[in-house]
This record gives sequence, structure tokens and C-alpha cells, in this order.
Amino acid sequence: MRLYLVQHGDALTKDVDPERQLSAQGRADITRLLEWLVTNDVAVSSIWHSGKTRARQTAELLGAVLETGGKISPAEDLGPNDPPEVFMKRLQSIDEDTLIASHLPFVARVVSQAVTGSSDKQLVEFQPGGIAVIERNESGAWHLIYFAGPGFF
Repeated sequence: MRLYLVQHGDALTKDVDPERQLSAQGRADITRLLEWLVTNDVAVSSIWHSGKTRARQTAELLGAVLETGGKISPAEDLGPNDPPEVFMKRLQSIDEDTLIASHLPFVARVVSQAVTGSSDKQLVEFQPGGIAVIERNESGAWHLIYFAGPGFF
């Protein structure tokens, strides 16, 4: 199983837009990420987002092409400060490739929790529009497959 963890694209500030929609730069970064994922034949069964506007818009942009199972939905426990351990337990019963559109520090903490066993060890440093891909092998161990920021795409 592969888990694609995406930090939402750059968003407008609260004083410009209280809902914090994606900025033009954020949409452009996510579009470039999408093109790179398509080039690498990525498809996922589900896409989950935190429910916040910027994460939902990121999920919808990616899901229009990548999602194959008909599911783009908000999910509990994906907020910026939610504990990654709860989310990781939920993943134990999932075998299909899944994409998560969420926030810092959550996405970075999930990568660290999965790979090192501790969410306190910072393994990767996300930027808006960045992605980490981790894979669970048959024995249940997680490994970092790749990590990239928006400047890479």
C-alpha cells in the first residue's frame, strides 16, 4: 500500500479570504504536482482531505485525474494538530493506495510516525504543494519512497 501525503497548496491569507482558498500560486503548484504524478502513472483508490477549504480544493484538483474509486471525501483526524497515531491505526485496515490532502504539522508527523515510530522526529520538511510517498510492505513496515517540494515539479 502506498500513501501519498500532500500538503495543501499555497492559500490566501485569512485577512484576504477567511476560508483560505488556494491562491493562484497554490493552484499552479498542485497542477504541476498532478502532471508529475500522472507522468509516473499514479492512481489511488481514495482521496481524503481535512475538510478545510484549501485541503478540499487540493484534493479535488488531484482527484479529478488520479482517483479511481469514486471517493474524494473529508475525513476525521486529518487536521493540522491531530495526532498521527490515530490516523495510522485507521490505515491498518486499508490496502489500497490512498492520497491525503492535509496540513502541517500533520503530514510531516505522519511520515515520521510511520517510518521512525515517533511523530516527534522530523524526517521531512514540507512546503505548500509538497508530497511525501510512504509505502507499507507485506510485513507492515513503512518506508519513505520519495519526497519533493513544489520546486521539483
